[in-house]
Amino acid sequence: MPHGVRPVVSFSSTARLLIVGQAPGSKVHASGIPWDDASGDRLREWTGLSRDQMYDPAKVALVPMGFCYPGKASGGDKPPRRECAALWHQRIFELLPQDRLTLLVGSYAQAHYLPDAAKLSMTERIRHYRDFLPSVFPLPHPAWRSVGWMRKNPWFEAEVLPELRQRVAERM
Repeated sequence: MPHGVRPVVSFSSTARLLIVGQAPGSKVHASGIPWDDASGDRLREWTGLSRDQMYDPAKVALVPMGFCYPGKASGGDKPPRRECAALWHQRIFELLPQDRLTLLVGSYAQAHYLPDAAKLSMTERIRHYRDFLPSVFPLPHPAWRSVGWMRKNPWFEAEVLPELRQRVAERM
């Protein structure tokens, strides 16, 4: 790992909300706190979670596809390293309650956990989020680029976010 190994993950056996993201960015790598950046602020806004709720491992499991910062690439960060999900996800998920809601945040998590929906674009997967309920809810990555995407897809704020907030609140 170019910036050292510093896994960033948080969970407990009682968390009924699981958020699967991609990999920590440089700010999260530095703080060691999952979603401790502008993307995390936007994700909390989308979900209606407070900082206290999001960082309560008894309620919310924060498990990225890659546990460590993968470094920079042209146009952003490198993709999450695959060995983390392959080695750890099943072990962690077996500890979580079966009646959990899983938010698949971004295309890496969706590609891994929704292989039958691979033919759909990320926008189509999110537009058809009801097809994955009641246990899975696909979301775009809340990076700064999502602001432009949201402008082009106003149905996301109008239709998807209210249902997301309701389903998240049911797990708190």
